[in-house]
Amino acid sequence: MDSSQFRAAAHSAIDQIIGYYDTIEDRRVLSGVEPGYLKNLLPDGPPVDGEVWAEIQKDIESKIIPGITHWQSPNFLAFFPANSSYPGILGELYSAAFTSANFNWLCSPAATELETIVLDWLCKLLNLPECYLSTSPNGGGGVIQGSASEAIVTVVVTARDRYLKMLSAGAKTAEEKEEIIDAHRHKLVALFSDQAHSSTQKGCQIAGVKHRSIKVPGSPTSNYSLTGPLLRQKLEELNEQGLEPFYLTLTLGTTSTCAVDNFAEIIEVLKAYPQIWVHVDAAYAGAALICEEFQHLTAGFENFDSFDMNMHKWLLTNFDCSCLYVKERKNLFDALSITPAYLRNPFTSSGRVTDYRDWQIPLGRRFRALKIWFVMRTYGVFGLQHHVRNIISIGEHFASLIKSRPDLFTIIVPPAFALTVFVVNTVNGGGAEERNKLTKTVYESINEEGKIFITSGVVDDIYMIRVIGASSKTRKEHLERAFGIIVEMAEKVRGEKEEYKNADVGEVGEVQLRGL
Repeated sequence: MDSSQFRAAAHSAIDQIIGYYDTIEDRRVLSGVEPGYLKNLLPDGPPVDGEVWAEIQKDIESKIIPGITHWQSPNFLAFFPANSSYPGILGELYSAAFTSANFNWLCSPAATELETIVLDWLCKLLNLPECYLSTSPNGGGGVIQGSASEAIVTVVVTARDRYLKMLSAGAKTAEEKEEIIDAHRHKLVALFSDQAHSSTQKGCQIAGVKHRSIKVPGSPTSNYSLTGPLLRQKLEELNEQGLEPFYLTLTLGTTSTCAVDNFAEIIEVLKAYPQIWVHVDAAYAGAALICEEFQHLTAGFENFDSFDMNMHKWLLTNFDCSCLYVKERKNLFDALSITPAYLRNPFTSSGRVTDYRDWQIPLGRRFRALKIWFVMRTYGVFGLQHHVRNIISIGEHFASLIKSRPDLFTIIVPPAFALTVFVVNTVNGGGAEERNKLTKTVYESINEEGKIFITSGVVDDIYMIRVIGASSKTRKEHLERAFGIIVEMAEKVRGEKEEYKNADVGEVGEVQLRGL
């Protein structure tokens, strides 16, 4: 493919992408293919002779798109969003064109320096303490990771090595240092609430350390938040067992209910445990911090060691773009830096440049700062704030619709950050088990129908439905339509359940044939 052929193919591809976005609302949001569908559509190997782009492009619509779940659809109301935007796509285009591995400054100075600049911009927008800026006296800063899960692996490994280094600081020989480390390594334990994302547990498995979750109770007024007393109780329990807590994940916006842990209480408890590395996982809800009305949540964050949020969830920057901030980058270097001869260069040796390979698990990295730069410049601060506030307003509207049908639904926890969590009420006051079965049936039936895509969750043995609409294309009418679909299905399933319950022996078979 020469430059003229690329020009024609690129124009055609861009037109197809625009057409996809313009019609995405009309597509079945959840892919309906069966496992292995693509193997039946493609040959056993690549063509012997190359094909022209026009032939290749035909297969996007006929073979690939049928297997796509349309995350950018306004009818995608599941998980958390994975926003994309045209400026972000353009950033990916230029990144693909430059294709530099960017493991050190010399690989592409612009890739490193732009990342530092835009992450400092974001740090200020999020109202994070100055200690997280690259210019802070203590040597903080931000780095783009692939995901919040990857960020957690990075900081768990860093926290482990920092703790062991503290314990062995007085060793006089390498052998003595190794003995101290060996004596303590098997006692290390990381903590997180039972509402924290599973990535902390996975990070601990990778790092080879123990982990313990802290059970947090919930109620209609307390959204399953980790509190100071709960943390203190767990720390004392671990100390009695001879274990050594070294790491804690706190959450700003839990996966199940978007709960925010009680940071103020936790800060007081941790004054007696300065050895614990504290990480704030704000993967989704952290985006709301760009709005002044949420910035009170960052009070006291200077007491924590790291913070992470995903621009690729809610801030219109396509995947992958997770922004990790640390208070002291030296801890990352100590845990992750290795400099073989082929990576040595005078710029790195001078200490005047940043080599982001020392801030992450992989060596190489893509030029992801471009898409942040393009998105921030295209939308501006006001545009990004408007997007976040609009999604929250739409979410509140949906919650009000659910509340308008107390006969059908009960909201489990206060709606937060555009997420509404609810259950389907039983007929005639059935118990918790019946309610769970009913809610699950409604949930599964909605997704099987495919008009919208939602997800479920289980908290305190409560099976619940989660709805969050945060696509850039989402409008109030999309959530109103979703509400209508949910109401219709809930009424249908409840009616059929009641019919089945009241049916005599001779009618049971007929009712079962209708899917019960």
